[in-house]
Amino acid sequence: MEQQNIIMLCQQDWDLKPGTNARNLAREFAKHNRVLYVNLPLDVSTLVAGFRRPEVRQRFRVLLGWAQGLTYVEPNVWLCTPGCLALSINLLTSPRLFAVFNKLNAWLLARSIRKAARTLGFGAPYLLQDGLIFPGTELKRLLKPRKFIYYLRDYMVTVPYFRRHGPRAEALLLQQADVVANSASLTDYARQANPHSHDIGQGCVLALYQAETPHEVPADLAAVPMPRIGYTGFLTTVRLDLGLLLMLARKRPDYHLVLVGPEDADFRQSALHGLPNVHFLGNKTPAQLPAYVQHFDVCINPQAVNDVTQGNYPLKIDEYLAMGRPVVATRTRTMEVFADYAYLAGNQYEWLAQLAQVLVAPDPERAARGVALAQSHTWAASVAKLYAAVRAVSQAPAARLVLAH
Repeated sequence: MEQQNIIMLCQQDWDLKPGTNARNLAREFAKHNRVLYVNLPLDVSTLVAGFRRPEVRQRFRVLLGWAQGLTYVEPNVWLCTPGCLALSINLLTSPRLFAVFNKLNAWLLARSIRKAARTLGFGAPYLLQDGLIFPGTELKRLLKPRKFIYYLRDYMVTVPYFRRHGPRAEALLLQQADVVANSASLTDYARQANPHSHDIGQGCVLALYQAETPHEVPADLAAVPMPRIGYTGFLTTVRLDLGLLLMLARKRPDYHLVLVGPEDADFRQSALHGLPNVHFLGNKTPAQLPAYVQHFDVCINPQAVNDVTQGNYPLKIDEYLAMGRPVVATRTRTMEVFADYAYLAGNQYEWLAQLAQVLVAPDPERAARGVALAQSHTWAASVAKLYAAVRAVSQAPAARLVLAH
């Protein structure tokens, strides 16, 4: 796909920090196409509750016509901040009322998108929707894109905000899509509604994670005895198995469990804080994290297995492997792609056995293969698979195709 016009409606705003999948995807598209990246419109609830926030005030200025809603942000990428105010309708209990007001929100959003597209001369665009966005159920009808790509990368219908209306909306999106992009295990989920689902892999930005780049041991990590069993990321019981971590720390007091990242309330109040071999090192900047990973003896991903996490692509596994570190992780459907590179564990006994094996008998050859695998997971590779799927749909117009990352 080259020299095409692509409109992206995204859950995450362009300016969100740190980097986002959607922004990385837009940048890869923009190497050979023109991209209109659309932020979500300001809604009534956000305006009322967050008016003091600078970003909300800026959106309000666009709404009043006091600021530009269309800006050029990067080569071949334009940002559209919709000049409309969406009704906050998620609390409506009536599916019929929700559908009526959702159509109104979609009409207002489509009007803003059409205006930006006309200004840019975006004829016959492709439309990609990044995740579960309610007005998106109407945009294929309203915008009449060349192809509608639904980029499904999280199982959002289990998140409290989406539980009431999400299942119905996502079913509509899956049925409408010409191309649906999602994550590995989410392909199975998507195929229940659309049999032409495809796994397009996950793009990673690993510039900071280079095994050959030496890092000094961070001072707070240097104070931790070996062996260091480390995790980097948000410490939350939504995604991590707190009970498993407690078991590991108690069963192996000679292991030192190092947890790097901010904590949720459950972690802050957990018994882990009372164990002498558990070390909470706090939040770090993205640029600091590779030094910690490089000096872990084993990197872990003690994932909780639930509806929220089952389909998630574990980007941190690529980061760990790219640094040449051995990895022990919870076995899930998505983790099958790493089965020959990481050590997978399905229960507490397997976790203990895998950690012991890695520490007693390191495998440099396996580590080298892990580096190569991680470095192959580029956005270019992921987008190439997406392009191939779009071409397949174009050659067989009657088919509906689903992609996965």
